[in-house]
Amino acid sequence: MQIKIDEFSEELHGKIEGFTRSGDLVLKINDKEHLLKIIEIGTDKFEFIFDNKFHEAKIAESTSTELKIALDNQILVLKKHSKLSEIIEKSTSSTGGANSMNTISSQIPGRVISIAISKGDEVKQGDSIVVLESMKMQVAIKSHRDGKIRDLKVKEGQSISRNDVVAILE
Repeated sequence: MQIKIDEFSEELHGKIEGFTRSGDLVLKINDKEHLLKIIEIGTDKFEFIFDNKFHEAKIAESTSTELKIALDNQILVLKKHSKLSEIIEKSTSSTGGANSMNTISSQIPGRVISIAISKGDEVKQGDSIVVLESMKMQVAIKSHRDGKIRDLKVKEGQSISRNDVVAILE
């Protein structure tokens, strides 16, 4: 993947190498390996540790050709690679992200109409976590594994986007 950042004169050449045993993402950027630990992913906010330093990124604006991000309160403009969205989605999806075993995410956008569990509850694989209303249909977001609910990230009536985290498991 190639990313051009307006403020820098060089292009960055990056590649996802894989994951460490602890779930950190191993990236290769300009032939140098880096570790990325995803802490939290929301609709407009992304917290992570990159090479042992905490960072927060917020999406300021997105068009079909560029993405403006406030990274640690500094605006960066990224020129989108044609496959950037696909690559980001694969690296953060509920089957491939570093924290995917601990997060329960929505696969569709919708409005939360009910929450079936509370913080601290034990859940089994397949248990309903929340029910969304999307396009006049009700869809249950279910747990992909057994565990204990560490945190709820949504409230009734809240609108959420595709891939938003609704709950975190221990």
